[in-house]
Amino acid sequence: MELRDFFQEHPKAALAFSGGVDSTYLLRAALDCGADVKPYCVSSAFQPAFEKAEAEALCARMGVELTVLPVDVLSDPAVTANPPDRCYHCKIHILTAIRERAAQDGYTVLLDGSNASDDAGDRPGMRALREFGVLSPLRLCGLTKDEIRRRSREASLPTWDKPAYACLATRVPTGTEITKELLARVEGAETALLGLGYRDFRVRVFHDAARLQLPKAELTRAAGEAEKLRGALAPCFTTVLLDLEGR
Repeated sequence: MELRDFFQEHPKAALAFSGGVDSTYLLRAALDCGADVKPYCVSSAFQPAFEKAEAEALCARMGVELTVLPVDVLSDPAVTANPPDRCYHCKIHILTAIRERAAQDGYTVLLDGSNASDDAGDRPGMRALREFGVLSPLRLCGLTKDEIRRRSREASLPTWDKPAYACLATRVPTGTEITKELLARVEGAETALLGLGYRDFRVRVFHDAARLQLPKAELTRAAGEAEKLRGALAPCFTTVLLDLEGR
């Protein structure tokens, strides 16, 4: 199946939009196929401010209105307790918000940007997608991450080489309570890294320290500017560790 075939069968749908490589390409492809696909983005404590801003800018560039839905994921103890299936409980809140608003707007089919490279096993997030009947056109059409990046580059999408990004909750070890304050510290530290010119990274919480994960190619640079890194992250973490395994 090609994407054009998919959108001929589903000419009107709502899209869970993050502004990442996959959902951006899917939205562009849907528009090119003449489909009526409306993007929805959830704003929660798990999404940094820059991600929402980038999603809005991408939709504006494509001439599409982005609907932003605030969701208080931290109101659910099943999420803040941070169990192994936290992603499932969080996804339920996200998909519920999008489905309800999309239905009000006249959209009954819900899409997401999962691709053929994503593990389709019994992951918590995937389980939520199945329960909500979410369709994943990129996966259904056999499009891998590499192929999506290639097509995105051909389409002149600025996301073609955008590093993969997971929500802030993934920075907190399983079993450690997730609080608004802890997420703000992580977001502050990652914003500081962006300001220093780093693009692909994670700031993971490790016994109240910041454990920096960077691509191996950037470890030498990071080690050479250790004092600069420590100073930039000092407002958020007093101890900064560099993970030598790399991303």
